[in-house]
Amino acid sequence: MERASAPRIGRGLDRNGRDRTDQRAAALRSLDRMHRLVPGDAERAALRVAVITEYMPYARHLAARYGVRGQAEEDFLQAAYIGLVKAVDHFDPDFGTAFLAFATPTILGELKRYFRDTTWAVHVPRRVQELTGELRDATETLSQRLHRAPTVRELAVPLGVDPAAVADAIEATGLHALASLDVPTVVEDGGGSPLSDLLGADDRGIQNVIDRETLRPLLATLSEREKKIVLMRFFRGMTQTEISKELGVSQMQVSRLLAQILGRLRAHAG
Repeated sequence: MERASAPRIGRGLDRNGRDRTDQRAAALRSLDRMHRLVPGDAERAALRVAVITEYMPYARHLAARYGVRGQAEEDFLQAAYIGLVKAVDHFDPDFGTAFLAFATPTILGELKRYFRDTTWAVHVPRRVQELTGELRDATETLSQRLHRAPTVRELAVPLGVDPAAVADAIEATGLHALASLDVPTVVEDGGGSPLSDLLGADDRGIQNVIDRETLRPLLATLSEREKKIVLMRFFRGMTQTEISKELGVSQMQVSRLLAQILGRLRAHAG
């Protein structure tokens, strides 16, 4: 069974599927007349407003493809309107190009510029920024053709990049907004704690565990005398002088023995 195609905004239908052929034809006539009038003419200004107003839903449709939500959504929409205004002002009816064929890349260019320059929460390399925009178009095209979400390798072909670069671009799409650590998390009973309270922290005791487990087999290789010296110095906290009296040797010999023991342990632990 073939899937019903969605209404195509800009081909006589609005986003709700209503036929706006007559309104679009009237807008195009207004656009043509507007460009026949001299700047500053009152009628020209009124026609300009009418044309921009008619095509604002189309600009919103293009902006919606980027899926921007939250506080940045209104600013992003304004960027689409700026692109529309530029398209209306710079369109040349005598050039032989359909208005939407001229307006679409103009609006998308403004959106991509805004998306690239102002919506990243962290620094992202320029090439990765550009690739995220290309990735969006490639994903939409392949999804319609394959009737499923494309794989990374499938996306890499039309983009002309390595799959690793596609993976970087996909990961970067999540860097436009960062979650606040103060936002409470929702649990089943409706309560919640700030995300910051749920984040783990480094346990200072972990390194002690690592050190003990590293030293355990190394200490087993020491002689009984060496083990006794290590036990007295590091576990009983005895000074070298106290150890020398316990062993019946000089403090200098104890110092030399400790240096040799620790040197072997460090060499094997490293």
